[in-house]
Amino acid sequence: MKIVVLGGAGKMGSIAVQDLTLNDAVDEVVIADLDVSAAEAVAGTIGSDKASVQKADLRDHHALVALLAGADACVNATVYYTNLAVMEACLEAKTHYTDLGGLFHTTRKQLLLTDRFAEAGISAVLGMGSAPGIPNIQARYAADRLDTIEYIRIYDGILPPPPGQKKFTYAVPTIIDEMTLKPMVYRNGTFIECEPLTEFEDYTFAEPLGVLPMHLSLHSEVATLPVSFADKGVQECFFKINYWGMSPELVEKVSVLTEFGLASDEAIDVKGSQIAPRDVLFAVMDAYVPPSTAFLAPSDRQPPDWAKEIVTEVKGTKDGATVIYRVGTLTVKGALPTGVAPARGAAWQAAGRVAAGVHPPELAFDPAAFLKELEARDIYTQITVTQPL
Repeated sequence: MKIVVLGGAGKMGSIAVQDLTLNDAVDEVVIADLDVSAAEAVAGTIGSDKASVQKADLRDHHALVALLAGADACVNATVYYTNLAVMEACLEAKTHYTDLGGLFHTTRKQLLLTDRFAEAGISAVLGMGSAPGIPNIQARYAADRLDTIEYIRIYDGILPPPPGQKKFTYAVPTIIDEMTLKPMVYRNGTFIECEPLTEFEDYTFAEPLGVLPMHLSLHSEVATLPVSFADKGVQECFFKINYWGMSPELVEKVSVLTEFGLASDEAIDVKGSQIAPRDVLFAVMDAYVPPSTAFLAPSDRQPPDWAKEIVTEVKGTKDGATVIYRVGTLTVKGALPTGVAPARGAAWQAAGRVAAGVHPPELAFDPAAFLKELEARDIYTQITVTQPL
């Protein structure tokens, strides 16, 4: 089994590479990245004979197809702007595809490719990281056990950093978009726009997280879950997170920059050159993103401590009685699920365990089996069921 990880030198892609090299079913893992030196550093840190390095420039469609040809599956761990282009390359190469998310709007566009993937006899699973990804599977676990569903509420809790820390937890472009684009929420049978950083509530997570302030954020789970379980009458679905795992002070500072237009993609004239402000913003902020190898430890092959619990609450009825499922997936190595989940999903796809076509995670995987498999990487799920006596 050969799997290509695009963006394999990135923070989450490198974790996917690491997990795939530890998977007995996988024979070869290609770390494909534009930054070859970073990819070689990841390969050296992991130290597996299964890993190889290839340069990947996603702007070169023909070279990308050639890279993917012969691979059983592709994990697209690059920024979500590339999702549609990589899917086109996978269609041509006839390679199974998965990614880490499409921030709602891109995901909805990707779903339109399902007939073409089905005709090609290959599968695509959209939004298969820690979130989206694990919440979708958590929701499926509860939905399978309910006759009706009133709401699906997702809470992504990350242990806050020390005060004053200036670090971004994942891809800067994605975080900026989540901070500035309007969150989509499903309420009373329709999708509505809300404002970023609104509808705060305190939510209690497992230790060591405790009570954290949660707010709305644009995310892909909301794009698919109400549709997948429409027959059960879903009335509400939202996604909330606590400052994307950063300090409120850092988020406030970045918000000020975006208010002054530095997140705009409209080019402006700067001394005779046309430059998009967001490109400058991303270039400056890249210095505050930890290197990929910081998430890999050759001694125990696990990322450093960073506690995280993803919780999906589903309220509905079973045999006429009200039931609430709380499905919480916890790890004290918090970056781990975002890389491990797509790695495991891609292995399932390569093994023919996912039907041809384009699917959200909740319709692609058996939830109990998938969540159980994550325990091999110290990612544990606990389920609480609340119902009347």
